[in-house]
Amino acid sequence: MKVLLLGSNGQLGWELQRTLPDNVTLTICDYPKVDFGSTDSISQCINSTEPDYIINAAAYTPVDKAEQEKELAYRINHLAVLEISELCKENTISMVHISTDFVFNGQNFKPYQPDDTPDPESVYGKSKLKGEQAVCKILGDKALIIRTAWLYSSHGNNFVKTMLKLMKEKPSLNVIDEQIGTPTWANGLSKTIWIALEKNLKGTFHWTDAGVASWYDFAMAIQEEGIGIGLLDQSIPILPVGTLQYPTPAKRPMYSVLDKTSFLQATGISPIHWRVQLRSMLKEL
Repeated sequence: MKVLLLGSNGQLGWELQRTLPDNVTLTICDYPKVDFGSTDSISQCINSTEPDYIINAAAYTPVDKAEQEKELAYRINHLAVLEISELCKENTISMVHISTDFVFNGQNFKPYQPDDTPDPESVYGKSKLKGEQAVCKILGDKALIIRTAWLYSSHGNNFVKTMLKLMKEKPSLNVIDEQIGTPTWANGLSKTIWIALEKNLKGTFHWTDAGVASWYDFAMAIQEEGIGIGLLDQSIPILPVGTLQYPTPAKRPMYSVLDKTSFLQATGISPIHWRVQLRSMLKEL
């Protein structure tokens, strides 16, 4: 199986390379080798590779900056995805596209099903939804869309590594306790993607680790696990605060837990609880 990975420098791209199955020949591509703002650059990257599958893990992900850099966010999260989809259709390539819980408004207050109606409230979420819609319109049942949430890894920048840094530097921290989701180790997601490819899964599905948490719960767990394995010397007070006490440029979903039932049924994979996955990731640090 020949696979082209777009977005190889990111957290998920890095983990996909680490978990590569023996039967896959992988070509990696990311900026500056490919410019996702250039149609010609995208076309050259794909046409020179002739893959069986494309995994599109490339995205504009700075949620707050997207409010100011709207054009760039839409260029990468929508127009580039549209162009990749068209090239997949022209060359009979199957596509796996990674999307986000931010396509929902977070007002459901029960786990979101893959066929629930999206209603994003941020530029990031709206641009990612437009990307999803482009994939569905152009490729239909020849594509796999996987929505995930709260990704972290030992590679790159993320909430876990930011919290560890702040816990070493600050006398105390305030962390939002009203926004609920599921922390997800990108390593586990990458393994799931490879299994989905092996099974030639198509359609729209959700995948995160098991369980739910607020950002406050997540931060508390990071501190406890960090102390337990010696990454942190001592605990500091972590105070729960409301969303209104910590305003951000982009509006975030209050509740964005994703229902994984259809993915479990299609693949037979059971997710691992987020706390167990967090412990595994921290050991890498």
